[in-house]
Amino acid sequence: MQRLDRQILGKDMLASLVVFLVALPLCMGVAIASGMPPTAGIVTGIIGGIIVGALSGSPLTVSGPAAGLVVLVADMLQRFGLAMLALIILLAGVVQILAGALRMGVWFRAISPAVIHGMLAGIGILIIGSQFHIMLDRSPLNSGVANLMDIPNAMVETLSHHGGNLPAAFIGLLTIAAIVLWTRYAPPRWRVIPGALVGVVLAVLVANVGGLEIKYLVDLFAEPAQLGSLFQIALPDWATLREGLNGGLLLAVISLAFIASAETLLSVSAVDKMHSGPRARYDKELMAQGLGNSLCGLLGALPLTGVIVRSTANIQAGAATRTSTILHGIWLLLFVGAFLFTFNYIPVATLAAVLVYTGYKLAYPKVIKELAQYGKTEVAIYAITILSIVFFDLLTGVVVGLALSLIKLIYIFTHLAVWVEEEAHGRKTTVHLQGSATFLALPKLANVLECLDYGREVIIEFDDLEYMDHACIELIDDWQKQYLGTGGRVHIDWDTLISKYHDKFNRRALPA
Repeated sequence: MQRLDRQILGKDMLASLVVFLVALPLCMGVAIASGMPPTAGIVTGIIGGIIVGALSGSPLTVSGPAAGLVVLVADMLQRFGLAMLALIILLAGVVQILAGALRMGVWFRAISPAVIHGMLAGIGILIIGSQFHIMLDRSPLNSGVANLMDIPNAMVETLSHHGGNLPAAFIGLLTIAAIVLWTRYAPPRWRVIPGALVGVVLAVLVANVGGLEIKYLVDLFAEPAQLGSLFQIALPDWATLREGLNGGLLLAVISLAFIASAETLLSVSAVDKMHSGPRARYDKELMAQGLGNSLCGLLGALPLTGVIVRSTANIQAGAATRTSTILHGIWLLLFVGAFLFTFNYIPVATLAAVLVYTGYKLAYPKVIKELAQYGKTEVAIYAITILSIVFFDLLTGVVVGLALSLIKLIYIFTHLAVWVEEEAHGRKTTVHLQGSATFLALPKLANVLECLDYGREVIIEFDDLEYMDHACIELIDDWQKQYLGTGGRVHIDWDTLISKYHDKFNRRALPA
């Protein structure tokens, strides 16, 4: 037993180092993309590892700053300022705690996959648009569409040395190339080392050995970063709080809580499919995420979610327990305490390149084939969600996607297709029912049945029927009795129909 415990601890130790190496560049890159200093992302990673990791309802899920929240956080930072953003994150955490306590975790899982994937793809496109400019040592523009439209101009200016930085572009492309080549061609046993880390290390070496005059992380700080300056409460004073407590702020709180919870539980659901250990407890996970986000708000850090990239790395590296997640947070804490001097050597362009690649992975439409199996409507919802996010904002896109999913659901449960086939040279008529036969479709069904010619042999097929309510069953029963009186014959598999939809229906009232 003791030997087994040591083996498990050894696996978790190795996995935690791998996750740390994956998380470090992403924590800093997400922070920069959100308009925050890189240390804000690392602090969020520490809280996600140590606090959330210890309390998580999904032990192998790794939490930290997520690319999926970049667009939302950057927008809130611009609209409300840093102090109010900290309050929004804190209150969003409280909302998550309450949601978990009220056992609402399962409802977050009910969000349509088309909306979730559309949200992630839309975020990916916006990340590419903004981070592409940062990768060129340029400043991103004030909207996602503007960033995307300006990419060709940024490339021309960079190549012509007007308003761009060719060395920064070279470092960014070198980072992406290293990630892609390492991911595809590195020997399998070496792939435990994350491609993002390989790309960043290579870029750091080239930039510093070559003495390239580009932006480095240290340039993002107004003053030297010290560990003690990271853990400061950034909440607003009462005067600012009274002015800021309005509908816009409350909507921001709900939006952040909703989107962070949806992304977390999507990741948790995916993680559950990757291992055979204990299944996730969604409500407990929500409460752990809420506590983590409340702490992030108090410390003026970024919000956190469960992150699928780090969680996948954790499982693939052999993690057996939550110890791996907790240890990765400890390694991040040690890095902040001892290795902040490395910010002098890490190019901003290389972290932006990591996020450009991450955005590409989020936006790549590989999920369309899967969604198409469930109908063209799912693909349409996915595409419209993406366009709404890109042309408007993240919240609008998600709301549009949810509204379309609801409209589809209402259509499915109210739409009934009825068509009649008649033998050309016989006296047989077949009535086909497809969809949902509810009281809302009763007039349509009654009209078709009443228009059938008398004296024929009628067969009612309901193999393609999703649902039939009591009102429609009674309608067919009454129509059958009337039609039999005209000398016709009716074939209905009542036993199958009633057992499929209404076992408690009074069978004695139905014809034999």
